[in-house]
Amino acid sequence: MKKIIYTVFTLAVSQSILAEDKPQDLGIMNVVGVSPIGDSGIAAEKLPTTVQTVSSQQLDDAKTISLAEYINRYLGSAHVNEAQNNPLQPDIYYRGFVASPMMGLPQGLSTYVNGVRFNEPFGDTVNWDLIPQGAIDSMAMYSSNPVYGLNSLGGAIAIKTKTGFSAPKHQFETYGGSFARHSEELTSGANNGTWGYFIDLHHFQEDGWRDYSPTNANQAFGSLSWRGDKGSLDLTLGGNDNNMFGNGATPVQLLAQDRSAVFTYPDQTITRMFFSELSGSYDVTNNIEISGNTYFRQNRMRTFNGDNSDYSACSDSSGLLCDGDSPVMDTKGNTVPFSNSVSSATNNTSETQMRGKGGSLQSAFTGNLFKHENNLTIGASYDAAETHFASDTELASLTANRGTIGSGIFVDDSKVRLHASSEAVGVFLTDTFSITDKLAATVAGRYNHIHIDMQDQYINDSGNNLNGQHTFERLNPSAGLTYQLLQNVNVYGNYAESARAPTPMELSCADPQAPCKLPNSFVSDPPLNQVVAKTWEGGFRGNLNQLVDDGKWNWNLGYFHAINNNDIIFHRDGNIASQGYFSNVGQTRRYGIEAGTSINKENLFSEIDDWHFSTNYTYLNAQYLNGFNIQNPLNSDEVVAVQKGDRIPGIPEHIFKASLNVDLWKKVSFGINGMYSGNQFFRGDEANITAPLAGYWVFNSTAEYKITKNVTVFGKVNNIFDTNYGTFGVYGQATDVLGPQYDNGRFVSPAAPRAGWIGIRLSI
Repeated sequence: MKKIIYTVFTLAVSQSILAEDKPQDLGIMNVVGVSPIGDSGIAAEKLPTTVQTVSSQQLDDAKTISLAEYINRYLGSAHVNEAQNNPLQPDIYYRGFVASPMMGLPQGLSTYVNGVRFNEPFGDTVNWDLIPQGAIDSMAMYSSNPVYGLNSLGGAIAIKTKTGFSAPKHQFETYGGSFARHSEELTSGANNGTWGYFIDLHHFQEDGWRDYSPTNANQAFGSLSWRGDKGSLDLTLGGNDNNMFGNGATPVQLLAQDRSAVFTYPDQTITRMFFSELSGSYDVTNNIEISGNTYFRQNRMRTFNGDNSDYSACSDSSGLLCDGDSPVMDTKGNTVPFSNSVSSATNNTSETQMRGKGGSLQSAFTGNLFKHENNLTIGASYDAAETHFASDTELASLTANRGTIGSGIFVDDSKVRLHASSEAVGVFLTDTFSITDKLAATVAGRYNHIHIDMQDQYINDSGNNLNGQHTFERLNPSAGLTYQLLQNVNVYGNYAESARAPTPMELSCADPQAPCKLPNSFVSDPPLNQVVAKTWEGGFRGNLNQLVDDGKWNWNLGYFHAINNNDIIFHRDGNIASQGYFSNVGQTRRYGIEAGTSINKENLFSEIDDWHFSTNYTYLNAQYLNGFNIQNPLNSDEVVAVQKGDRIPGIPEHIFKASLNVDLWKKVSFGINGMYSGNQFFRGDEANITAPLAGYWVFNSTAEYKITKNVTVFGKVNNIFDTNYGTFGVYGQATDVLGPQYDNGRFVSPAAPRAGWIGIRLSI
C-alpha cells in the first residue's frame, strides 16, 4: 500500500508545476451540490465522481470575457474550439463530449442555470452568449451523473447566478483595445437582511479580427430575493439582444495568403432571449429541506448564412438550373432558368422560436440512518417546450469579395416549416451513506421520459414529410464508493449510465435517401435510437498542505472510461460540408487519464509576494468501436470505411494547461497561463485517412494594479507569441468559388493573433 501511495504522489507532483491566474483551487471543495436544484450538498470527499468549480472571484481575477474562455484555460479535461470564429459562440468539450451552439453536433453535456435546463429544446444546443459573466456567482462542472438528466453523457455544467445576498456590492468595469473591442458592465447588489436585489447590465462590441465579423451583444440579468428564518425565495429575470457574425472555417490555401480572410459571408446569428424563474427553499425541520423552481423561457433565433452553391446548369441543354440531374423548383412551383444571378451562391436563412416552461421539486433529508450519517435527495422535474422552425434557401450570386446578392427566388425543396413540441418528465434520487467514518457509498438514479411531436407545416405529401411522434424513456443508475485512505488521501470509484434522446432537429434529418442541409431542408424523419453512455471512473485526490507553510497544495489523479451505445453522428452526403443526414453508428469510446495540481503559497520569498501555481494534464482517447461507411472527404463520389479504433474528429488526444500568478503587496498582480492542445482529425474524416490538424501551444498574460480599495486598473494580452494556429478543421469544396488552384479541400478556423486590452474597475 505504501508503494501505491508513493506512486500516486510521484505522478501527481511530477507534472511541471506552473501557474494560474489567482488562486484556482482545483482540489476538493468542502461542499458540492448533488442535483440541479437546491443548495443542499455533501462533503466533496464523499462524492465518488469528479467535480471542478469556479467562483465569481476567480472569474474576475482571470479577466476572461466569458465562462467558456475560463473553462478552456483552467479546467481539466476541457477544451474549446472556435468553429464559428466568434468569441461568444464557442464549442465547449469535456472528456470528448460537447456543449455547442452549432446544430449538428452530438450534444453530450447538460447545462443548468439556477436549476433550469438551458439546452435548447430543438437541437439540445447551448447558446453561451445568453448569460453575462458578471452575473455568475459560481459554476460546477460534474462528470457523468444521471441525476442531471438528459444529455449528461459526459457530464453537466451547473451555473448559479448572483443575488443581493451573495454579491452585495456595486461595480462598474470597462475595457477596450484590439479589434475595436470594448466592454462595459455594471453590477449592483444589496440587501437589508430580509430583501435583496442584484442586477447586471453588460454591453460587448467589437469589429472582429477577421473580415466582416462584427459582434454587438447586450445582456441583462437580475434577481429579487427574500430570506427568512427557514425559507428563501428568488425571482430571477434575464434577457439579451445579441447580433453576432462568425464566418467559420476558411480554405487553408486562402488563409496562407491572408490570415483574416473569410470564405463566404455573411454568417450571422441573432439571439433574443427572455428568462424568468421563481425558486425557493424551506427548512421543514433541521434535517429536511424542500426546494423547487418554476420557469418560463423564450429564445428567438435568426440566422443568415451566405454560402456557395451546389446548383449548376442542367446537362440536357434545357437552359434550366439543376440540383444534380433534377431541375430546381421554386416555391411557386416553377422551374428556375439558369443564370449567373442564381447559380453561384445561396442565402440560407432560418428563424427558430422556442418557448419552454416547467419546474422542479426536490426534498433533501440529512441525518443518521441506523446510526450512520446519511444524505438523501429525491425529486422530480417537468419541462415542456414548443418550437416553431422556419428555413429558406434563396438563390444568389457571389460578389467579387465573396459576399452574396439575393435573387428573390427561393428553392422549394429547401423550404421548411416545422412545429415541434416536447414534454420531458424526470424523477431522480441520490443517496450517500457513510458506512464508516472513512467509507461512504453513493447510489443514484433517474428515470427520464420524453415525448416529441412533430408537425410539418409545409409538405403535404403523406409519404415524405416531417410528421411524427417519438417517445423515449429510460432508467439510468449510478453507484460509487469513496474511502479516506489517509488523512490527506481520498480514493473514489463510480459507475454511471446516462442517456440523450434524439432531438427534433436530428429526427428531421435522418433519411439517407434525402439528405438535408443544416439547418435547412429537413425532408423526412425516420426513427433514431437514443444514445446511452456507460461510464466508469476512479482515482485519487488529496493535499500536501503539510509541505506548504501558509498555503495549500491540492492534487488529483484519475481515470475515466465511457462507452456510448447507439451513438449518433452526422454523415456528410454531397459536395458541401453541411449536407447529409444523422444515423446511429453503434458504439464509440472515450477514455483517458487526468491529473492536476495546484499550489497557493503566501510569502514565498518575502512578506510581500504570494504565489499561485497550477497544472492540468489529460490524455483523451476518443474512438469508434464499430465500422461504418462515410463519404471520402477528398472525393464525394467515393465511399471509405471507418474502422474500429479510428479517432473521433475534433477531439485532441493530449491537453495540458499551466499557469503562474504572483501578487505583490496585495496590490499588484502579474500572471501568465499557457495551454497545449494536441492534434485532431478534421470533421468529415471519421476514417482518419488524411493528416490531422496540428496541435498548438498558446500563452496569455494578465496584470492588475489596485490603486485604491475602490479603483483597479488591469490589462491582458492574448496569444502573446502571436502563434498562428487553428482550433477546428473541416472538409469542403472551394474550387467553384476560388478557382481550381484552391483544391486542398481542408478548411480551418484560425485562432486570433496577438491582442491586448486595458481597463478599469470601480467598486463600492
